[in-house]
Amino acid sequence: MDNAIYANLSRMEGLKAELQVIANNLANISTPGFKREGMIFSEFLVPLEEQDVSLSMAHGEVRRTDFSQGPIRQTGNPFDFAIDGPGFFLVEHEGGQALTRAGNFAQNANGELVTMGGKRVLDAGGAPVQIPPGAGAIRLSADGTLSADGQFLSAILPVVPAQGEEPERVAEMLFTVESAPVPAENSRVLQGFKEDSNVEAVLEIARMIEVHRAYEQGASLNKSEDERIRNVLRTLGA
Repeated sequence: MDNAIYANLSRMEGLKAELQVIANNLANISTPGFKREGMIFSEFLVPLEEQDVSLSMAHGEVRRTDFSQGPIRQTGNPFDFAIDGPGFFLVEHEGGQALTRAGNFAQNANGELVTMGGKRVLDAGGAPVQIPPGAGAIRLSADGTLSADGQFLSAILPVVPAQGEEPERVAEMLFTVESAPVPAENSRVLQGFKEDSNVEAVLEIARMIEVHRAYEQGASLNKSEDERIRNVLRTLGA
């Protein structure tokens, strides 16, 4: 196969992966706390048989999450919490802990505060947040203090990864870090609000059109190269 086709195929594979990322972003445009993803492309060189000659190939398999804050919308639901500023809520995940910005919580049958996926919300000490049976008005202060009828229940503090760590996505709204997260600074917790997805539909659709056109151009180039090679072979074999 001609080297130009090899190089173009590697680019098309990356474009295909980016289309899947964009489609997933659009599918989660209404998902509370969802953070959009983008694709990072890199270049690597493949040595050829000729001495000191290499072929440049594209590589697009690294996803990068945009952690910018999404719009915060008032719901009036006492179990809808949102973080205004940096930070994540701490939740239980597969015997450990995970981070999320999706604060649309609920109570399970045991009175524990859980995510929409049923994962227990954890307090500042890593213990499940429990709301006693018959608890009255639930209040969450801006510093994360949770109370019922004026009585302290728990502290739901926003946390951030330790310096130098990047959260790794393990589910649509869940992220993990290797080291223990630390308390976030310059953040406040809002009750009766939830953070919407930070996906911007117009930008994603425009990008999808751009990537789709680039993919079609790549397919057209491969077809042209294939025809060129066939014509050369027919000519040489005549």
